[in-house]
Amino acid sequence: MADFSIENTIEGPVIGLDEVGRGPLAGPVVSCGVIYNSYETLKTKIPITDSKKLTIKQRVELFKLFQLLRKENILDYYLGLATVEEIDQINILEATKLSMKRVIDKFDNQTASIIIDGNFKLEYKNFNERSIIGGDKVSLSIATASIIAKIHRDRLMGILDNRYPHYGWKQNAGYGTKKHIDAIKEKGHTNCHRKTFEPIKSLIKK
Repeated sequence: MADFSIENTIEGPVIGLDEVGRGPLAGPVVSCGVIYNSYETLKTKIPITDSKKLTIKQRVELFKLFQLLRKENILDYYLGLATVEEIDQINILEATKLSMKRVIDKFDNQTASIIIDGNFKLEYKNFNERSIIGGDKVSLSIATASIIAKIHRDRLMGILDNRYPHYGWKQNAGYGTKKHIDAIKEKGHTNCHRKTFEPIKSLIKK
């Protein structure tokens, strides 16, 4: 399970950042930032780790815990996203960075340091930052951000699924499953699809 080992090496508040949705064919990329105001051990039977390693039920239970901790001022978090249009305009990596910058701005904390899950840097407003490959497996702040972002994006894709029911977004969250790709070929793409992603890009050119 992740812990606060990394956070404890950094002076002052630390924002753990992670994103969900870089790979799907549809929907926005969603980032979350988390600051823990206390580094005491959290009491939970469910491991706080990479959201992809948890079941839906586990993520929901942990999300309830995080909401409680937020009310108790033990942590704070914000969400930010980049739209499908932005992803197509500036590419998915730059859109991911944009969504993270929007999260940072919501904290309005110029003294915080940033730790990011991944191997890229934001280089934003002179913030002290550190990139950590596999950060959601070692940092509790990043792991928490990963879970909250996953919950939020999955719920958003479920709402979009009600508008576009043919693509199975409630189940696949916009990822390129066989059902999803077959539906694109049969029904065409929507304004929620990323037109610069294959196979949509090639299908549009036909």
